[in-house]
Amino acid sequence: MPLLASKTLESFANPRPDRDYEIKFECPEFTCVCPKTGQPDFATLYITYVPDQLCVELKSLKTYLWSYRQEGAFHEAVTNQILDDLVEAVRPRRMEIFADFYVRGGIHTTVKATYP
Repeated sequence: MPLLASKTLESFANPRPDRDYEIKFECPEFTCVCPKTGQPDFATLYITYVPDQLCVELKSLKTYLWSYRQEGAFHEAVTNQILDDLVEAVRPRRMEIFADFYVRGGIHTTVKATYP
């Protein structure tokens, strides 16, 4: 059965909630659509966080990121929305999303959003 895109982010219990430690994800295949041109935008997302009670489940993160493939979103908006959704799902102590979008129209864009 193939995986489907989903806006649902799942979590699991942090195995060491008594300790601060960093979890880093690199997501080199992120895709969304430019809302002005309809052209695809590609990016590598770097997600870094210090969990509190919950950790992000990776399969759900993958299908969540896939859900943006057909959505129109400006770089700034999508980066901040992903941060908001992840913070809501796992309530980390700290989190940062760094989005490195591929050059399009001769412009290279990066967006960094942090919590808190």
